[in-house]
Amino acid sequence: MESELRSIGELARASGLTVSALRFYDRTGVLAPALVDPVTGYRWYTDEQVIPARLVAGLRRVGLPLTEIGVALRHRHEPAVVGRLLDAHLRRLEDGLADARRELSRVRALLAPEENLMTTRLFLSRADLAAAVDAVRFAVGADPDLPVLAGVLLDVEPDGLRLVATDRHRLAVARAAGRVDGPPVRALLPVDAVDELRTLLDTGEGATPEVGVMLTDGRVTASVAGREVTATALPYDFPDYRRLLRRTADDGPTRRVPVDAAALRDDTAPTVTREHDGVPLAVTVLGVRDADGLRLVGADEPAGDDPDELRVGVNGGYLLDALDAAGAPQLVLELDGPIAPLAIRRPDDADAFSILMPIRL
Repeated sequence: MESELRSIGELARASGLTVSALRFYDRTGVLAPALVDPVTGYRWYTDEQVIPARLVAGLRRVGLPLTEIGVALRHRHEPAVVGRLLDAHLRRLEDGLADARRELSRVRALLAPEENLMTTRLFLSRADLAAAVDAVRFAVGADPDLPVLAGVLLDVEPDGLRLVATDRHRLAVARAAGRVDGPPVRALLPVDAVDELRTLLDTGEGATPEVGVMLTDGRVTASVAGREVTATALPYDFPDYRRLLRRTADDGPTRRVPVDAAALRDDTAPTVTREHDGVPLAVTVLGVRDADGLRLVGADEPAGDDPDELRVGVNGGYLLDALDAAGAPQLVLELDGPIAPLAIRRPDDADAFSILMPIRL
């Protein structure tokens, strides 16, 4: 029978994998040999295993995680499944490359600050920047033990500015498009300076539609109609919010529920109480059925045993803040499960949304 099979060395040469790699993929259950000699322990493979081995080699070269290589191998005859897996991995690689470029820019500036002192200038719509500040300000952290969260991240992109704030329990993201002159850069603007900036943006109403923002050497200066606000950026590395936003390979929520913001705001009364760090916490419980949409679960309702209804508990006050900050009459709630983050989005603006961490019921 061995004459009809390939040895591990022959498969290694045919696939591009090393012998040690084939042994590893056997031990992990990704690519098991067709036969293992019970006496010698030699591994033998069929001709039909050459293509799967080459697939493993290719996926290994692009850095696909081991578990996902196994999934791709099991579903190799289902192009749609494998395609989604590869698309998600490609997005991770692209995000990782963008992260690496930003970090290398920062490293170069640290190595030779005098030579790498660069200025980035942005020209943005005053109204758009004001709306973006309003969309994220509520999520700024106030914990004195976490000063890295006590501000709004200004993340310059090639075609505008992304604003991000989080206090660990909620996260808000918004964006203002505009003209950018200079390299991508980040600055963590202290909350007091954020509030000064917001006031400045109101002073330009009727005078100029544009605000100029300059970032250089840890300083942020915004100017509107001849008036300026200047602040020193906080000296902290803001959490990598982009990784917090990445979803699984399916890249989509389980349920997307359109809601009337005013009606939900009026009905969002806390319905149950849970204890967090010894402190009673008022929780609003949202119930979602695909056929019926969203409802507020009453305090006297028993624990749900309806398999078609998803129940998610959130801090009622945080939910109200997010609804107010969204600033739109119609919103979309995205829910993945009872212990997965809840996203609140504007249907007309994919770049403005907030995320609330759930409270276990």
